[in-house]
Amino acid sequence: MRRAVLLTVLFLLALVVTPARADFDGTELRVSGGVFRDEHGREVVLRGFNVSGTAKLAENRGLPFATVADARRSAQAMKQLTGANAVRFLLTWAWVEPQRGRIDHAYLDGVTAQLRAFTGLGIRVYLDFHQDLYSRHLFNKDSWYTGDGAPAWAASGYPKESCGLCVHWGQNMKNNNAVTAAIYDFWHNRDGVQDSFVDAAGEAMKHVREALPATEFKLVVGVDPLNEPYAGKYDSGQTSQTWERDLLMPFYRRFRAEMDEAGWAAKPAFVEPLVFWNQNVDFFAEPGGLTLVPPLGERFVFNVHFYDGKAQSGILMPGKAADGQYAQAFGTIRERARTLGTTAIVSEFGHPVSGFTSDKNPSVLKAIYQGLDSAAPGSRWWSAPRGTVVSGSQWHWDTNYGRHRELMNDNPDKVKTDGDAMNDEHFSAVKLHASGAPVLNVERAVVDRVYPQAVAGTTLAFTYEDRVHQTWQQIPLANVRAVVGPAQFAVLVWDSNGGTAPTELHLPETLRSPLVISSASSAVQGDRLLLSGGTGRQFALVTASSGGNTAAAEAELRQWLRTW
Repeated sequence: MRRAVLLTVLFLLALVVTPARADFDGTELRVSGGVFRDEHGREVVLRGFNVSGTAKLAENRGLPFATVADARRSAQAMKQLTGANAVRFLLTWAWVEPQRGRIDHAYLDGVTAQLRAFTGLGIRVYLDFHQDLYSRHLFNKDSWYTGDGAPAWAASGYPKESCGLCVHWGQNMKNNNAVTAAIYDFWHNRDGVQDSFVDAAGEAMKHVREALPATEFKLVVGVDPLNEPYAGKYDSGQTSQTWERDLLMPFYRRFRAEMDEAGWAAKPAFVEPLVFWNQNVDFFAEPGGLTLVPPLGERFVFNVHFYDGKAQSGILMPGKAADGQYAQAFGTIRERARTLGTTAIVSEFGHPVSGFTSDKNPSVLKAIYQGLDSAAPGSRWWSAPRGTVVSGSQWHWDTNYGRHRELMNDNPDKVKTDGDAMNDEHFSAVKLHASGAPVLNVERAVVDRVYPQAVAGTTLAFTYEDRVHQTWQQIPLANVRAVVGPAQFAVLVWDSNGGTAPTELHLPETLRSPLVISSASSAVQGDRLLLSGGTGRQFALVTASSGGNTAAAEAELRQWLRTW
């Protein structure tokens, strides 16, 4: 009991004494040269979480949090525990337009108020119009599964739903006739249903823009038009790739025009390819990735998800994730973004935190973050370190985890309280301790990471070895290896633009007093390492204090750079 009281006191004190600050000086982001850039010309990496799966539920009327106070506590905890600088913020059509042609502005007031809990701390936000299996209103009250997204009026008249012998809720996307028929009709605009969605989304975006102060609207990066798109079924002669070209991309261009009309012209649309395009489970995968689509340009972001279905199965990948496990998959993401003339973001990734296969969670997350950080595995990074750092938002941050009270499909006899309360998922990185303080469901060292929040110029290479359970990075430079020893470490190499705004790296809790060996001058401000230097190639090694020869290590690093 005393420990619970102490946790509560410490957390409340942290809320009082930690000053809020706007990351990157609160400047607006643009896509430029294949990366996000702020108004200082710095290359920006967005890292954080989805907030949250609770928005899929009816429990809080489609809002991620029960109250604004809950949202504020959650935002503060996320910033303190993980160093997040961005979130993907969920909202749903069903709550925006519960009756056709009637926008619920009270709901949108709630969305904006909770969104401001993040922008008020300088955390950037991008909106996501979320759907899973089209709509909860397709499902029978006793169904094994449920959905979210479309309102009841847009989900009526479909056949009795059934997935058959499905072992995962996602199989409904291909096996449930009600789901496949409804989403097919959406793409073909039956009875103007897609028109209604785009109009409602436009009204929602107008509401958010008008309700936010201009300084906070600058921190809104853009919007994801629709979560995890899929065809339902294909027309005769149609393929997954021609579906992307002929139905999905025209929808995105309509949505892009609606963004412009709503006052979001300066912000990119975060467009997703066919959800099955990068599945690693062969019987579920389909070709995609917008391969038949002309270059998107910088008013769009190539927005993908990544989950290791083999690891989640426990059968197709019985062991833990290894060094470079996802290098090829993330290399494909980088290549598709380059070909499409824009930047990439992985707006959902994760692994179960509880239950079957949750023992793989640290290794899978470590390997995913490795794929985001670099195109090379740890074993080859020093010889082939090139690669952009990709932005990402982990699924997900739900302080309601394990405390829900969701009437599944509005059935009072099926009250879901466990985990995420959505199709038996357990993905939340956070939960509330009995004391009421947020605590992590995952190892902090995996999610509280060094990452380059803003680089004054162009990133050439980055890596971070967190040392969680296993070490994948093998340093070939003897003096550098001696300085680092068994400690965690990061290396950043960049071409500096010589601007006045510094390069910023987030420092995890365990590296707040780091040893820095760098060609640039360095200073620590709280959880940030600030690096300032002239133009040209720069490097920084960040690790814990050590008794090694730092001068010799610096000389090795300088010689290493000459071999590039």
